[in-house]
Amino acid sequence: MSGKLIVFEGTDGSGKATQTKLLCRYLEQYGIPYRKVDFPRYGQPSAAMVQEYLAGNLGKHPGDVNAYAASLFYAVDRYASYRQDWGKFYESGGLIVADRYTTSNAVHQAAKLPDAERKPYLDWLFDIEYRLLGLPKPDLVVYLEMPTLLTEQMLRRREQSTGAQADIHEQDEEYLEHCHTNAEEVARLCSWSVIHCASGGKPRSPEDIHRQVLELAMKIL
Repeated sequence: MSGKLIVFEGTDGSGKATQTKLLCRYLEQYGIPYRKVDFPRYGQPSAAMVQEYLAGNLGKHPGDVNAYAASLFYAVDRYASYRQDWGKFYESGGLIVADRYTTSNAVHQAAKLPDAERKPYLDWLFDIEYRLLGLPKPDLVVYLEMPTLLTEQMLRRREQSTGAQADIHEQDEEYLEHCHTNAEEVARLCSWSVIHCASGGKPRSPEDIHRQVLELAMKIL
């Protein structure tokens, strides 16, 4: 028996954490058991190489670490998480709600590659994680599409309000735009459910987006 896996995906600053939180609040309200997971798992030993990469200790720009190497850093963290944390709950039929997953590599790492190399990379990525590592495939991927200009504004406001230092992905505006363009193509290739999170040049309200998320989630719950 296996459970269900709902994944929120999107470029940095698109509202993944907010929509994950709103869906979890809904599940709690209606007594639906679930587990919430976030990737990468900062502070855990399995995420050490991810943190080295994002901190710029392996290169100051995202492209300094090739897509395949960076993807393996994240895959190790997901595998450890599955084995140590939520795998048994999922295998017993439980519902998992994930803020990022394998899909994040598809968004961020495939963006480093020329167009002709992206499909072979995606085939490699999903084979590594879903077949060889045995991680579950998502039942629903909700891709939160937000224009890059708006995500950059949100990231800068978040830095100012929290004092947190942006990682090498968040600092590189050109890279963020590449990720956004790539993600639209990946979402189409992988049949992700796309929610456009801006209207008229402004972000839609979290509550408005949440209503659309629920329409999608209820189809698999």
